[in-house]
Amino acid sequence: MTFLSMLAPVADDMRRLDLLIGERLESDVPLVRQVAQYIVAAGGKRLRPALLLLACGALGYRGESRLTLAAVVEFIHTATLLHDDVVDESALRRGRQTANAAFGNAASVLVGDFLYSRSFQMMVEVQDMRVMRVLADATNAIAGGEVMQLMGSHDPEVDEARYLEVIRRKTAKLFEAAARLGGVLAKSPMEEGLARYGAHVGTAFQLIDDVLDYFGEETEIGKTLGDDLAEGKPTLPLIHALRSGSSAERSVVRHAIVAGGREDFGAVLAAIRACGSLDYARAVAERECTAAQAALAPLADSEFKRSLLELASFSVARHS
Repeated sequence: MTFLSMLAPVADDMRRLDLLIGERLESDVPLVRQVAQYIVAAGGKRLRPALLLLACGALGYRGESRLTLAAVVEFIHTATLLHDDVVDESALRRGRQTANAAFGNAASVLVGDFLYSRSFQMMVEVQDMRVMRVLADATNAIAGGEVMQLMGSHDPEVDEARYLEVIRRKTAKLFEAAARLGGVLAKSPMEEGLARYGAHVGTAFQLIDDVLDYFGEETEIGKTLGDDLAEGKPTLPLIHALRSGSSAERSVVRHAIVAGGREDFGAVLAAIRACGSLDYARAVAERECTAAQAALAPLADSEFKRSLLELASFSVARHS
């Protein structure tokens, strides 16, 4: 099943979402409009809003608030990308220049702020305090996760538990919120199950992102291999190699984390392959996928549920 076929049950909703995103990016400040449209036009899978729309479909909720909140989730995600790329000094995302490379750091940060504030305006329109609580908590957790990741940069003492805590905040929390909102809007007892599903899918998604930094094809993943290593990020493949490698392998990996840069990329890649670290990280992602699918067990069968199950598998099997 392709990614597009997985989204077939919400294909009309996704088209309407794109139109809504375009409408709500309007601003009387030309640079805001230009940068915002640049980053949104770069594409992306719209995976987080798709989870929200599929969850709504699985629970039979067809209210217009589903589209408003799907756009909110995408705006929050896009804002985090703008800020992330500035912090990480990234030059490439989705196969094209990052907004900070094209327009400068100041414009990227400020337009990220615009997207956050626009998302606040839109979530208020739904007039549901529960919705606002879910999104406010998610946004706060994401910011905390970013700071935790920054604190762990160039630190070879970061262990697997701390790494997983960072990605559960930084990445998985918005997946969790998106899926949970389907339950909130439908006022369904499946809310917690959907939240667990989203958290596990988001964790698996980030785990595979971290694998692809060492394993992917640059033309497919849309970024330069070794970006995480260059930034001194101790991701799971490196953490596993530090735990299970030989003395020489551990030394190579430790030095690379502390020093940053890409000079040691070849030696680090050889070390994590020798240790089976990429396979280990994939196995952890597979467990997250299985847990995500199990969380949906009480949900009635439908084309929406089947797509949610397939998207969990896609989060692990993807190559970009």
